Amino acid sequence: MKLGILLSLLACGTVLAADARMTPEERTNALRWLEESRKEFLAAIDGLTDEQWKWKPAPDRWSVGEVAEHVILAEAGQFATVKKAIASAPDPAWETKTKGKTETLVRVLAPRVGRAQAAEAIVPRGGLTPAEVKQRFEDQRALIVKFATDTDVPLKQYTVDNAFFGPLNGYQWLIYAPLHTMRHDKQIAEVKATPGYPK
Repeated sequence: MKLGILLSLLACGTVLAADARMTPEERTNALRWLEESRKEFLAAIDGLTDEQWKWKPAPDRWSVGEVAEHVILAEAGQFATVKKAIASAPDPAWETKTKGKTETLVRVLAPRVGRAQAAEAIVPRGGLTPAEVKQRFEDQRALIVKFATDTDVPLKQYTVDNAFFGPLNGYQWLIYAPLHTMRHDKQIAEVKATPGYPK
């Protein structure tokens, strides 16, 4: 009898350990990062003149407008990857492949640790106005926030490769968007702090 109870408890523990759904804490973190990065980004692009929007610290550096355009292109791609992931077959090795990567993303992305070359698809072209960027950002963010609030899909059992971090699960792709935006909010601040930035 005792052995049967022990085996049942062990089985339950295994199921809980392998639960691929967001925990309440993970959902809270995702929604908090989404809101914090939204406020930061909108504040960073608010009230800029056309000169400030287009000014570049150097010929090979992005302007505030280009960083902002990169953010909306990247977020669209990151959320599309979440949807692509959950439309694919579950990855039975998701735990092993993605273990510790949530912590890595939090440690590396938002604090702007290291530099990375943007993929061609999300390199800005410099053709959007602040109003256009704001509208697209708000529209996209509303969809991401609704998804993060409502979904009960076992996100973590679906994986898609990332060019820098290897396989990431659906939850990690979901939080990638706000953490990546926080990273570029800091880049915008760097542009504004560069000598020669229009006042």
